[in-house]
Amino acid sequence: MNIGEKSAGKQPPRRVTAAMVAEHAGVSTATVSLVANGKSAGRVSKHNEERVREAIRELGYFVDGIGSSLAKGVSSLVILVAPDISNPFFAKVIAGVRSVLGNDYQLLLSVTDAGISPSATETRRLLGLRPAGLLVHAPTKVFLEDLAGPLPLVALDAPGIDPSIPAVNMDVAQGAEAVVAHFASLGHTKAAYLDGSTGTDTLMVRREAFLDAATHYGIEVLPGNVASSMIDVGAASDEFSRNWPMWESCGVTALACATDTQAFGVLHAARHLGIRIPHRLAVTGFDDLPYSATSSPSITSVQLHATEVGRQAALKLRELIDGQAPQSLQSMLPSSLVVRGSTTADGGL
Repeated sequence: MNIGEKSAGKQPPRRVTAAMVAEHAGVSTATVSLVANGKSAGRVSKHNEERVREAIRELGYFVDGIGSSLAKGVSSLVILVAPDISNPFFAKVIAGVRSVLGNDYQLLLSVTDAGISPSATETRRLLGLRPAGLLVHAPTKVFLEDLAGPLPLVALDAPGIDPSIPAVNMDVAQGAEAVVAHFASLGHTKAAYLDGSTGTDTLMVRREAFLDAATHYGIEVLPGNVASSMIDVGAASDEFSRNWPMWESCGVTALACATDTQAFGVLHAARHLGIRIPHRLAVTGFDDLPYSATSSPSITSVQLHATEVGRQAALKLRELIDGQAPQSLQSMLPSSLVVRGSTTADGGL
């Protein structure tokens, strides 16, 4: 017999149904459903629950979520669209979302490249799973227009978003202003800014707030002293190395980075260039990642409350899924500056 004949004679695996599990365990299909969906507490005896679980294991039964969603018109999936979930910031966001969703919804992650805005085309492919709702980090106006429809959606970190769209934002402008005030308190009069090159609104707000505050505090930031890189350690290191000779000749003594990831890159380049931080150059970041407290030197950074962002976004989404209007359509969480060794002489290299 050749391979084709074997394939032709091979039978597809039998699909195990709840009715088959019920017969095997000697219980009703309703009991199987309660146990399989985690709703048996106080409704199914311990003896019957154990019998059902044993039958499930023996037969290899699983709940057909897709079939169920087709029947109901919607699944128990919530999709979170976010960049680079290896970033600890998003790990905290996910923890906040999960604290609200509990066991009622399963969280599906749709990951974009680091610092890249989500694509409506890619996200639309997931809508065939009939999710209950979407959580989207830093969506663009085009993204929201392309996905406009009845599906519940909440945006995260999307300053300037249409006020009719549910969102949870962080006061990144407040954080940028705090960085400038800190530089001024240390006596810096000439500064530079390393922006992220992704073009998202949250990065634009950080940059503009920094430049406006610099003018207010009398800190000079020349047009040539504003650079940008991808949100990547290597890219930021290279961009800083290219710009430092000019910045040094201009008398720059302080550098604000749009993210902590870029600040890590600056520290890396500074070591190779022999730049003492903070004695020669004060450096700040944004997001206050866990590594920022343990780097050498530790990084002064704007703290954003990522876990609370995820929690509040999930609360709004659950209200929308339940057909309710959120108590507040848009929320703004405060930020704060955590001062560490990258700006204070007692903690520098």
